[in-house]
Amino acid sequence: MVRTGAPQKSANAPVDGTRLFDLLQQALANVPRNRMGGTFLITDGQVHDAPEQGAAAPVPGPVHTLITGSKDEIDRQLLVENATRFGLVGKTVEIELRVRDFGVPPGGAARLTLRQDGKPDRIFSVRSDSLQRVPLVLEHAGANILQIEASPLDGEITQANNKAVIQVNGVRERLRVLLVSGEPHPSGRVWRNFLKADPSVDLVHFTILRPPEKQDATPVRELSLIAFPIRELFEVKIEEFDLIIFDRYRRRGVLPGIYLENMVRYLKRGGAVLTAAGPDFASQLSLYRTALGDILPGQPTGNVIQRGIRPLVSDLGKRHPVTADLVGASQELPQWGRWFSQVEARDLRGQTLMTGANNLPLLILDRIGDGRVALLLSDHIWLWARGYENGGPHSEILRRLAHWLMKEPELEEEDLRAHLSGSDLVITRRSVSGAFAPITVTLPSGDEKTVTLREGKGGRAIAALPATEVGIYRLTDGKRRAVVAVGNVNPREYSDMRATETKLATVAAASGGGMHWLEDGTPTIQRVRADRKTSGSDWLGVVSNRDFRVASVREIPLLPPLLVLLLGLGTLVWAWRREGA
Repeated sequence: MVRTGAPQKSANAPVDGTRLFDLLQQALANVPRNRMGGTFLITDGQVHDAPEQGAAAPVPGPVHTLITGSKDEIDRQLLVENATRFGLVGKTVEIELRVRDFGVPPGGAARLTLRQDGKPDRIFSVRSDSLQRVPLVLEHAGANILQIEASPLDGEITQANNKAVIQVNGVRERLRVLLVSGEPHPSGRVWRNFLKADPSVDLVHFTILRPPEKQDATPVRELSLIAFPIRELFEVKIEEFDLIIFDRYRRRGVLPGIYLENMVRYLKRGGAVLTAAGPDFASQLSLYRTALGDILPGQPTGNVIQRGIRPLVSDLGKRHPVTADLVGASQELPQWGRWFSQVEARDLRGQTLMTGANNLPLLILDRIGDGRVALLLSDHIWLWARGYENGGPHSEILRRLAHWLMKEPELEEEDLRAHLSGSDLVITRRSVSGAFAPITVTLPSGDEKTVTLREGKGGRAIAALPATEVGIYRLTDGKRRAVVAVGNVNPREYSDMRATETKLATVAAASGGGMHWLEDGTPTIQRVRADRKTSGSDWLGVVSNRDFRVASVREIPLLPPLLVLLLGLGTLVWAWRREGA
């Protein structure tokens, strides 16, 4: 006898409906088929691996079904009709939903509650059995989780299928980067090679080869006849760039001041600007003396340090995702090569992640409005690329720096996330402050648990929690929030929760079994011959197969032979005497 009807609860096993006949075959694997008199199933009828119409019976003998539940159950079901699995970050995708009501008149009203990655709830009303299109904005790369819940019906059998979880993976479009080189220099080649090697980046590189004031005898036929589209890049299409890099740029009249003012507005509205400063940054032609000076986090003093400098990661930088855990930085004296030029500057605001000569700032990051800005006060990172004195992690620093400026979620300074590792939910909290509050975890069942984090390296703290439930886990430390889906959060078992005889009717017909609703009473069990009917309106039959074999024969005397002889003689004497009388 196999009883079904409850979905699996373990987070480690996939929940994909009731696989009744798979379990039945496993249970009967060692049972001789010619000895089976019948199979009894106690179930609500929601079986997802039942044989199709016309298929042979899955096991010998009649398969009888005893259906639990009621024939007139009321239930509300939330269906996801159409949901894309991928979308572009920053774009809107549409999810198609439908609310279906069973056991009540059609056209009733339902209230939908939408939760997206821990944001405030969105609530709106819909009509049952009508298609509803819900917009979803993908705000970050990776998993974007949308939780939808329909209001319950009065008297419905369960609310488990009133919920649905949709996960759409955000994919970033090719990132557009504008690189402006003030003059040909090895550092510009490093930036260009790095950006061109990144398949997710579309690069526009603008190098000023000859400033307007330079006059020489170059023949016109040897000059470029295509003017560089300065107005188009720095005014018309500036918002299309994810990052603008100035490499050793100085004021030469190529970019009018109004375009630099456009760049400040672009930054505050969510753009990103990186300045890789050369010696000109300390001169009267410095970018700091333009409109960009209002957003740059460092102020040049006018001095340029030109001697051997070994860049160091600051204490803050050891916890910041841009510079944490760099190869070769774990020792007191980093195992990487020296640079020979640094612009002396004072840090005005932001975060100083690397320092150089005299503990002066070398790399400063800051946020302005919705945008981000970075200042690298040296143009000698190319020495690492050339392998001078064993080189250094230039590609890793440039990659992290560029992607932090372009708001890559993996490089956020303050971050809370979780993922499933084996049977545990691993929680990771990143913070540059070094203070980690306990994490409150809301389980799919609604219960709450408090988890204390253990501080590790690189500004991270980690904890593990056994993932014993399937569904959505919500995490918060009071400031940051995160959600994570564990297991199959939309199991087939929850697609329709009403008791039914439809799915097992074909099995009963193919095997000669019967189907009875337990609410109508319990049928009697009878033994029947193999050639007789095996079910009736109020009874279920078990086939008497009469399957046996004689293993051996052993004879045992009832009495000793002598005693038998004496009894026989005595009987003859008694009979003779009786006859003579």
